Amino acid sequence: MRRLWRQEGLLVPQKRVKRRRIGAGENGIVRRRATRKNEVWGMDFVQDRTADGRPFRMLVVLDEYTRECLAIECLREAIHFTKGRYEIEVAAGTKLRHDHGSQFISHAFQDELKTLGIESSPSFVRQPEGNGCVERFIRTLKEQLLWLHRFRTVEELNQALRGFAKRFNNHWIIGRIGYRTPAAHRRILLGEAA
Repeated sequence: MRRLWRQEGLLVPQKRVKRRRIGAGENGIVRRRATRKNEVWGMDFVQDRTADGRPFRMLVVLDEYTRECLAIECLREAIHFTKGRYEIEVAAGTKLRHDHGSQFISHAFQDELKTLGIESSPSFVRQPEGNGCVERFIRTLKEQLLWLHRFRTVEELNQALRGFAKRFNNHWIIGRIGYRTPAAHRRILLGEAA
Protein backbone atom coordinates (compact mmCIF):
# COMPACT_ATOMS: atom_id res chain seq x y z
CA MET A 1 0.00 0.00 0.00
CA ARG A 2 2.83 2.37 0.86
CA ARG A 3 4.40 1.69 -2.53
CA LEU A 4 1.19 2.65 -4.30
CA TRP A 5 0.75 5.78 -2.19
CA ARG A 6 4.36 6.74 -2.91
CA GLN A 7 3.83 6.28 -6.68
CA GLU A 8 0.76 8.52 -6.57
CA GLY A 9 2.51 11.14 -4.40
CA LEU A 10 0.06 10.68 -1.53
CA LEU A 11 2.62 10.21 1.27
CA VAL A 12 3.43 13.12 3.54
CA PRO A 13 6.91 14.38 2.66
CA GLN A 14 9.41 13.78 5.44
CA LYS A 15 12.67 15.49 6.06
CA ARG A 16 15.54 13.01 5.97
CA VAL A 17 17.64 13.49 9.05
CA LYS A 18 20.97 11.79 9.15
CA ARG A 19 21.39 10.45 12.65
CA ARG A 20 24.78 10.78 14.11
CA ARG A 21 26.03 8.54 16.84
CA ILE A 22 27.19 10.29 19.98
CA GLY A 23 30.62 9.07 20.95
CA ALA A 24 32.99 9.79 23.79
CA GLY A 25 33.81 13.46 24.09
CA GLU A 26 31.00 14.75 21.86
CA ASN A 27 28.28 17.01 23.27
CA GLY A 28 30.08 17.23 26.58
CA ILE A 29 29.66 13.52 27.32
CA VAL A 30 32.89 11.87 28.33
CA ARG A 31 33.23 8.16 28.94
CA ARG A 32 34.89 7.93 32.32
CA ARG A 33 35.84 4.78 34.11
CA ALA A 34 36.45 4.49 37.79
CA THR A 35 40.12 5.11 38.61
CA ARG A 36 40.20 3.84 42.19
CA LYS A 37 38.30 1.51 44.47
CA ASN A 38 35.10 2.77 46.09
CA GLU A 39 34.92 5.67 43.61
CA VAL A 40 31.92 4.37 41.62
CA TRP A 41 29.55 1.61 42.68
CA GLY A 42 26.95 0.13 40.35
CA MET A 43 23.58 -0.89 41.71
CA ASP A 44 20.54 -2.64 40.30
CA PHE A 45 17.68 -4.95 41.24
CA VAL A 46 17.14 -8.52 40.06
CA GLN A 47 13.74 -10.19 40.13
CA ASP A 48 12.94 -13.90 40.10
CA ARG A 49 10.63 -16.46 41.73
CA THR A 50 11.12 -19.26 44.21
CA ALA A 51 10.14 -22.84 43.26
CA ASP A 52 6.66 -22.33 44.74
CA GLY A 53 6.13 -19.20 42.60
CA ARG A 54 6.68 -16.52 45.22
CA PRO A 55 8.37 -13.45 43.70
CA PHE A 56 11.48 -11.96 45.24
CA ARG A 57 13.68 -8.96 44.49
CA MET A 58 17.31 -8.59 45.37
CA LEU A 59 19.67 -5.67 45.18
CA VAL A 60 23.19 -6.02 43.77
CA VAL A 61 25.99 -3.54 44.52
CA LEU A 62 29.26 -3.84 42.57
CA ASP A 63 32.48 -1.79 42.78
CA GLU A 64 33.06 -0.69 39.17
CA TYR A 65 36.85 -0.51 39.57
CA THR A 66 37.62 -3.80 41.32
CA ARG A 67 34.51 -5.53 39.85
CA GLU A 68 33.95 -6.94 43.33
CA CYS A 69 30.43 -7.86 44.41
CA LEU A 70 29.94 -5.77 47.55
CA ALA A 71 26.42 -6.79 48.43
CA ILE A 72 23.57 -8.93 47.25
CA GLU A 73 20.94 -7.67 49.64
CA CYS A 74 21.33 -4.01 50.52
CA LEU A 75 23.42 -0.88 50.44
CA ARG A 76 24.13 -1.12 54.17
CA GLU A 77 25.80 -4.47 53.61
CA ALA A 78 28.07 -2.88 50.96
CA ILE A 79 28.98 -0.07 53.39
CA HIS A 80 29.85 -2.58 56.12
CA PHE A 81 31.88 -4.66 53.63
CA THR A 82 34.01 -1.72 52.50
CA LYS A 83 34.11 0.61 55.51
CA GLY A 84 33.55 -1.71 58.46
CA ARG A 85 31.00 0.66 59.99
CA TYR A 86 27.76 2.45 59.13
CA GLU A 87 27.56 6.13 60.07
CA ILE A 88 26.99 9.62 58.68
CA GLU A 89 29.32 10.60 55.78
CA VAL A 90 31.11 7.22 55.99
CA ALA A 91 31.17 6.82 52.19
CA ALA A 92 32.00 10.41 51.21
CA GLY A 93 33.57 10.55 47.75
CA THR A 94 31.73 7.48 46.43
CA LYS A 95 29.34 7.72 43.49
CA LEU A 96 26.47 5.28 43.15
CA ARG A 97 25.55 4.48 39.53
CA HIS A 98 21.93 3.37 39.14
CA ASP A 99 19.12 3.45 36.61
CA HIS A 100 15.92 5.47 36.90
CA GLY A 101 13.88 2.89 38.77
CA SER A 102 11.36 4.35 41.19
CA GLN A 103 13.21 2.80 44.13
CA PHE A 104 16.41 4.69 43.23
CA ILE A 105 14.89 8.12 42.61
CA SER A 106 12.62 8.05 45.66
CA HIS A 107 13.16 10.75 48.27
CA ALA A 108 13.86 8.17 51.00
CA PHE A 109 16.65 6.50 49.01
CA GLN A 110 18.18 9.83 47.90
CA ASP A 111 18.11 11.07 51.52
CA GLU A 112 19.90 7.89 52.63
CA LEU A 113 22.61 8.50 50.01
CA LYS A 114 23.07 12.10 51.17
CA THR A 115 23.33 10.98 54.80
CA LEU A 116 26.07 8.48 53.87
CA GLY A 117 27.90 11.05 51.73
CA ILE A 118 27.30 9.10 48.52
CA GLU A 119 26.75 11.03 45.30
CA SER A 120 23.85 9.76 43.20
CA SER A 121 24.94 9.10 39.59
CA PRO A 122 21.94 8.03 37.49
CA SER A 123 22.71 6.35 34.18
CA PHE A 124 20.78 7.37 31.12
CA VAL A 125 19.61 5.16 28.27
CA ARG A 126 22.05 4.98 25.32
CA GLN A 127 24.68 7.11 27.01
CA PRO A 128 28.35 6.08 27.23
CA GLU A 129 28.33 6.15 31.01
CA GLY A 130 25.84 3.40 31.66
CA ASN A 131 25.26 0.86 34.36
CA GLY A 132 26.98 -1.90 32.37
CA CYS A 133 29.26 -3.29 35.09
CA VAL A 134 26.45 -4.26 37.42
CA GLU A 135 24.26 -5.38 34.49
CA ARG A 136 27.03 -7.75 33.35
CA PHE A 137 27.38 -9.12 36.88
CA ILE A 138 23.62 -9.71 37.04
CA ARG A 139 23.75 -11.57 33.73
CA THR A 140 26.52 -13.79 35.12
CA LEU A 141 24.50 -14.31 38.32
CA LYS A 142 21.48 -15.40 36.29
CA GLU A 143 23.45 -17.69 33.96
CA GLN A 144 25.48 -19.32 36.72
CA LEU A 145 22.92 -19.55 39.51
CA LEU A 146 19.36 -18.29 39.12
CA TRP A 147 18.53 -19.98 35.79
CA LEU A 148 20.13 -23.27 36.83
CA HIS A 149 18.52 -23.77 40.24
CA ARG A 150 15.09 -23.32 41.78
CA PHE A 151 15.04 -22.41 45.43
CA ARG A 152 12.28 -23.57 47.76
CA THR A 153 12.59 -20.67 50.20
CA VAL A 154 13.99 -17.17 50.21
CA GLU A 155 16.43 -18.21 52.96
CA GLU A 156 17.78 -20.99 50.74
CA LEU A 157 18.18 -18.43 47.97
CA ASN A 158 19.99 -15.98 50.31
CA GLN A 159 22.50 -18.67 51.28
CA ALA A 160 23.12 -19.51 47.62
CA LEU A 161 23.54 -15.81 46.76
CA ARG A 162 26.08 -15.26 49.52
CA GLY A 163 27.99 -18.33 48.36
CA PHE A 164 27.90 -17.11 44.76
CA ALA A 165 29.17 -13.63 45.72
CA LYS A 166 32.04 -15.21 47.68
CA ARG A 167 32.97 -17.53 44.76
CA PHE A 168 32.70 -14.66 42.29
CA ASN A 169 34.96 -12.38 44.33
CA ASN A 170 37.57 -15.05 45.06
CA HIS A 171 37.60 -17.21 41.91
CA TRP A 172 36.09 -15.33 38.93
CA ILE A 173 38.89 -14.08 36.65
CA ILE A 174 38.08 -10.80 34.87
CA GLY A 175 40.11 -9.55 31.90
CA ARG A 176 39.39 -5.85 32.46
CA ILE A 177 41.26 -5.91 35.78
CA GLY A 178 44.35 -7.70 34.50
CA TYR A 179 43.01 -11.28 34.49
CA ARG A 180 42.70 -11.30 38.24
CA THR A 181 39.90 -12.09 40.61
CA PRO A 182 38.13 -9.09 42.19
CA ALA A 183 39.48 -10.04 45.64
CA ALA A 184 43.07 -10.27 44.32
CA HIS A 185 42.65 -6.91 42.60
CA ARG A 186 41.42 -5.33 45.84
CA ARG A 187 44.40 -6.80 47.75
CA ILE A 188 46.81 -5.33 45.19
CA LEU A 189 45.12 -1.94 45.51
CA LEU A 190 45.46 -2.10 49.29
CA GLY A 191 49.15 -3.01 48.95
CA GLU A 192 48.79 -6.48 50.42
CA ALA A 193 50.51 -9.58 49.03
CA ALA A 194 48.39 -11.18 46.31
